Amino acid sequence: MPDQKAVRRVVDIITGTWQAQALYAAVAFGLADHVAAGDVTDEALAARTQASPDGIRRLMRLLTAMDVFERTPGERTGEAAGSDADGDTPGAPRSGGYRLTPAGELLRADSPQSMRDMIRIYGEEFHRAWGAVEPAVRTGTSGFQHAFGKTLHEYLRDPQAGAKFQRAMNAGNVFFPDVLDAFDFTHCRTVVDVAGGSGMLLGTVLRAHPHLRGILFDQPHMLPVARTHLDEAVGRGRYEALAGDLFEGVPPGADVYLLSRVLQDWDDPRCTALLSHIRAALPESGRLLILERVVPDDGETLLPLLYDLHLLMAAGGRERDLAGYRAVLASAGLRLESVHALSLETSLLVAAVA
Repeated sequence: MPDQKAVRRVVDIITGTWQAQALYAAVAFGLADHVAAGDVTDEALAARTQASPDGIRRLMRLLTAMDVFERTPGERTGEAAGSDADGDTPGAPRSGGYRLTPAGELLRADSPQSMRDMIRIYGEEFHRAWGAVEPAVRTGTSGFQHAFGKTLHEYLRDPQAGAKFQRAMNAGNVFFPDVLDAFDFTHCRTVVDVAGGSGMLLGTVLRAHPHLRGILFDQPHMLPVARTHLDEAVGRGRYEALAGDLFEGVPPGADVYLLSRVLQDWDDPRCTALLSHIRAALPESGRLLILERVVPDDGETLLPLLYDLHLLMAAGGRERDLAGYRAVLASAGLRLESVHALSLETSLLVAAVA
């Protein structure tokens, strides 16, 4: 007889993508927004979304079991006879409704901490990229390129795709405030966020330290989103948004350079190239702050390992262990000075001139 615990473990793993896609369906249908607006029954949600009532009922039943929604008090019709262990008659309609859980709140469009854009890109582009896991692992090239016929970076040159990706990245930025506790910016004057995207990390640092001046450096098509965010976060007088290619050079002379989730996209030679440009720009007393997930030596912490393989699917990149980060830093004339744990199993690596 097979080991029942092992069988259940395999079943739980292979059905995991179904939960992810159910969460994507919740975002695609705007279910959290509709429930928040008062459409709290299966019938009302089906009418609002113009979807199958039976399909909505079954989707909501799963999402409730996943703790995205919860049931409000109510009774099923005809529960006096033939009820199940909870007093419910299987298949009968409820007179109660739904309400949002804390996880469900993160699916709302108007939530400041909304993760809906992250869920969208994981349920659409990244879901397709993972469908090419076999050729990606076989060839060592990105699943995204196999699925879309172009690299992720080429795909993101489209303004709409780039903006969608930045919104998704923003939803996963909950560890940015942790940087303020891990590194002392008191004696710094200028901070450059290299490949700074929407400017959320730079904005977080500048808001906390009014004496700082910031420079956001990224490709031209990324700057409009960054300017919009930074204008609102800190005002126009405290930052510059400069366009350029990080593989050709970075703005010189800052006290601190930020590099958040950039090295993960590139192989070692490319990482060495971009780090060498930062080393050339960095004063002897300056510091480079790297935000990445570090693969643990014991291999038991799952999230960095998941993201390591995801980076192969998405961009042909990789997460590294500490030895890997030390190696690419050393190849560019830098040394790893300290490591600080942040939220979501992310780390802040502080690098200095070797």
